[in-house]
Amino acid sequence: MRLLSTLFFIVLFSPVSFSQLKAPTWVSKVGAKPFQFKKVVYAVDKYGAVNDGKTLNTKAIQKAIDDCAGKGGGTVSFQPGKYLTGSLFIRKNVNFEIAEGVEILGSEDILDYPEIDTRIAGIEMKWPAALLNILDQEHAAISGAGLVNAQGKVFWDLYWGMRKEYEPKGLRWIVDYDAKRPRTVLIANSKNIILKDIHLQQAGFWTVQVLYSSYVTVDHITISNNIGGHGPSTDGVDIDSSSWILVQNCDVDCNDDNFCLKSGRDWDGLRVNRPTEYVVVRNSIARSGAGMLTLGSETSGGIRHVWASGLKGYGTSNALNIKSATTRGGTVSDIYFTDVVVQGAGNVIQVNPNWNPSYSYSKLPAGYHPDSIPSHWKKLLQRLEPESKGIPRINNIHIYNINATGAKQAINAIGFKGTILERFVFKNVKIKSEKAGTIDFASSWTFENVQIEAADGGRIKLSNSLNVNP
Repeated sequence: MRLLSTLFFIVLFSPVSFSQLKAPTWVSKVGAKPFQFKKVVYAVDKYGAVNDGKTLNTKAIQKAIDDCAGKGGGTVSFQPGKYLTGSLFIRKNVNFEIAEGVEILGSEDILDYPEIDTRIAGIEMKWPAALLNILDQEHAAISGAGLVNAQGKVFWDLYWGMRKEYEPKGLRWIVDYDAKRPRTVLIANSKNIILKDIHLQQAGFWTVQVLYSSYVTVDHITISNNIGGHGPSTDGVDIDSSSWILVQNCDVDCNDDNFCLKSGRDWDGLRVNRPTEYVVVRNSIARSGAGMLTLGSETSGGIRHVWASGLKGYGTSNALNIKSATTRGGTVSDIYFTDVVVQGAGNVIQVNPNWNPSYSYSKLPAGYHPDSIPSHWKKLLQRLEPESKGIPRINNIHIYNINATGAKQAINAIGFKGTILERFVFKNVKIKSEKAGTIDFASSWTFENVQIEAADGGRIKLSNSLNVNP
């Protein structure tokens, strides 16, 4: 491909006209299929649970869940009050109902979260179970207008303490995996699952992870993680190597990615090779966070067939954030980002296939022997052969009907010679920002009815690109 020398670039057309974009036919097929629960209620207080916010109720609540499942299902319910608990495991045909006036308090003792085989941040390893788990199940739900307070600050403090210890040793790349912190909700290896209406706050790590699952609905949940501080890696909703997923009517305030799609990291993610596909994220709000819609950085299995529409962002660092690394591999493709309103973003569109090198690339420092390190260290150190397997691909991205104000930068899209950012389509886009931004190593980008107004009067810097709005 012929590379163009550095030049400046801006597109100015008529005002944005928000015409409706027709959704692909698969969009109507996502989410849990209809099912019903038996009309039997199992009250946890009948099993010895105490609503004083101090008594550890793990065994009593789990007994109610197991009894409900063992008798064909129904609803597990709570009297109003506060219930302290460690990891709970919801079973088939059980509706775990956290009604208004009920508060589930996550234990602050990591020993109350037993380690399980799972995947975390793109690799399979032993990790503490979540506070609420749906594992290897079907036809189950977590519902109600109550509160799940994960009480995660103790785990944030653990992480920051380990960062201070690890970084001087050259171990930034592994500290996130060694600082074991519980997720709030984990849905894994499951089908036809509903998470609806509940309010989740102060996650110790990721808030909701949907892993290796299909036909899951996440509907009308509220996530408030920036209470009592700003917890590291407190993602909102993570869809991880899963398919036919519906996320809608949610409100997420967190300190990392708001709505995030993932599919594995590096050698281990390529080994699993399971995509995230057929995902709808719609009619939702992203507040503080790193990305209203983030694709990556774990892209090894591929991320494709994504429809994100009707989103609103308030102070989110990036509206659309596509990120990977040169050891990840995978393809991000067939993405629709449409009917979006953004106020106060960092970047409206950010694309970076060589993201955060100090975290993304692992190297064993001197003084450590490869035979005496943990197995999850070895996975991250495993090199790809040939190295070309690690080059990610990003193409066929559709960005329609976007209205952004108060942004720092309109577009920050930085490919490289191995990863050309191909076939981006912008239509009906209006952005008011401090700076216009940069497009580097791109091919076949088209712009229709696009207006970018930079306060500094600058234009988008275009380099190393071909057929970008020719």
